[in-house]
Amino acid sequence: MTTGAGVDAMPLAGTCDSGFARVAEAFAENFAVRDEIGAAVAVYVDGEIAVDLWGGRVVRDQKPAEPWGRDTIVRMMSINKAVTAICAHRLADHGLLDYERRVADYWPEFAQAGKESITVRTLMAGRAGLVFPDAVPDGAAFDWPAMVDGLARQAPIWAPGTRGAYHSSTYGHLVGELVRRLTGKLPGAYFREEIGEPLGLDYWFALPRAEQHRLSEILPNPDSATYAALSGGGAGNNLARAWRILPGANPLMRDHPDYLGKEMPSAFGRGTARAMAKLFAALARGGDIDGVRVLSPQAIDAMTTLQWDAPCALTGRRFRYCLGVYKNTPGLRPMGRNPDAFGHMGVGGSFVFADPERRLSFSYCTNFMCAGDGIGERCTALVEAVDASGR
Repeated sequence: MTTGAGVDAMPLAGTCDSGFARVAEAFAENFAVRDEIGAAVAVYVDGEIAVDLWGGRVVRDQKPAEPWGRDTIVRMMSINKAVTAICAHRLADHGLLDYERRVADYWPEFAQAGKESITVRTLMAGRAGLVFPDAVPDGAAFDWPAMVDGLARQAPIWAPGTRGAYHSSTYGHLVGELVRRLTGKLPGAYFREEIGEPLGLDYWFALPRAEQHRLSEILPNPDSATYAALSGGGAGNNLARAWRILPGANPLMRDHPDYLGKEMPSAFGRGTARAMAKLFAALARGGDIDGVRVLSPQAIDAMTTLQWDAPCALTGRRFRYCLGVYKNTPGLRPMGRNPDAFGHMGVGGSFVFADPERRLSFSYCTNFMCAGDGIGERCTALVEAVDASGR
């Protein structure tokens, strides 16, 4: 099949089971009428891939360039938070991490500035009040020691456990440092060894030099609510304050070679829709796929138990938040017809979710940020097309 005029009638490639033909149609429509530039979408059903489509063009030097290929990878923004959380849940599954113990039991330096009693559960539920890394030096987002030292010294912005908030720029290091303390490895290395390599997942916290030629840049969208907030700066701007730690003037940080090989687990994981759909396919069917156990059913239950359903204290948007993933939230994070579906989005529209009721997973990634503050019209059209399949 081919697109319309959106990207010079670039051909779309891949496979799509006949039962999901509407997804292929919606994917082509995204290029023809919804300004898609380059993207991929994948759907697994009961552990088998049913949709694996890609198309358009990669972005180089902030302009559309060569065709998006099967193995093109792109930054999937905050989806990396969910992957980091999965690593921590795997450690809990193995009896190494206890949700009810104090964070300071694993990370002694954390017991400063009123954080002595914060539990792992409170931290992973986004209820620790550590949304602003004010004690971290400017531009230090990719400096792991500076990040965790600053977060250890950081005082909560409100009494821990009293409010829930999206820890936009800090979640990855807060949870990732627990992984490092327990394993001696950064979360990206732990993920590659324990999950990524056994499952053959093309997803990276830190991108090796040998893989960097496959990477597409992200093209910012001025109509993105997050991009606008980060670009605006100013004293009352919560997101700008949270992301002050990024180096350089670009508020969403182009993929500079100096940082590609460093971990920033709140937002800088890179990979394919196929990889994330496969990871969440395991979670959609009890925790295993291809003979590899990612999590036990009990660990999945722990991860997906609702912790708060309220306006987020950082963004003001309503979230249904669990321990590192969101439950289906109509409007901002629509995951189909099952209210117990769970997943995570990345600013600009990248998305992954699992629906255990249908034993189905979905992932989408794009190199052109969507407008607004949710998953955007392109991703929404694909999710609606999955629902229209009747599966």
